[in-house]
Amino acid sequence: MAKKPTWVVAKERDKRAAAAETLWLFGLHAVRDALSNPRREKLRLIVTKNAADKLADAIAAGGLEPELVDPRKFNAPLDKGSVHQGAALEVKPLDWGSLTDVALGEGAPRLVLLDRVTDPHNVGAILRSAEVFGARAVIGPRHHSAPETGALAKTASGALERQPYLRVRNLADAIAELQAMGWIVLGLAGEAEETIEAALEGRRDRAVALVLGAEGPGLRQRTREVCDGLVRIDFAGGFGSLNVSNAAAVALYAARP
Repeated sequence: MAKKPTWVVAKERDKRAAAAETLWLFGLHAVRDALSNPRREKLRLIVTKNAADKLADAIAAGGLEPELVDPRKFNAPLDKGSVHQGAALEVKPLDWGSLTDVALGEGAPRLVLLDRVTDPHNVGAILRSAEVFGARAVIGPRHHSAPETGALAKTASGALERQPYLRVRNLADAIAELQAMGWIVLGLAGEAEETIEAALEGRRDRAVALVLGAEGPGLRQRTREVCDGLVRIDFAGGFGSLNVSNAAAVALYAARP
């Protein structure tokens, strides 16, 4: 019997791992939004009596029988210090489809691509901004990016249930795929000469993807090379630094159609 190629074995292993993956969401807001989301596969709900009363409508909508526990013996497997407010929900990660699924469509859509942004609080905040400014999706690499976690969901304040968050095998390949579909891909770099506004002058009716790197290292060299251009945020005066979640919000506003 012929031996399977290494890439096939790796792909099958990743698929099995994804099928087995679950996460615990916590906090009233995150749990309520997940319970109310028909796309979210829900497995187990642990709540205190007080939290169950506050979530009564969402629990009814979610169709999952809650496990009532004593507040002093809250037994959900959460990280120490998680502010759970008496509610924790085990779920499967959301499936938002492929890059093509979110990239194709009418109008002048916007995307946010993240190059090794691993902090779940930053990614959660970026999901909120992406939802506010109408971005199609937030996309990061499968490895070296923040996976769906309870901390990310809590920071996203409900946006995780509504805002597509995709993780792709290779970011440079995803950029090339977008370019082949007609997207303009702009990488944010503090030392770039051109501002976002200047780069999009006369082209705001086009599909635009903004690529942001992690704080400190910024965009990797390979990512810089495959972008259509590097741009910067137009700061006032000599000040020129924002954390990545704030930069994403300002960039989305500057790139609006």
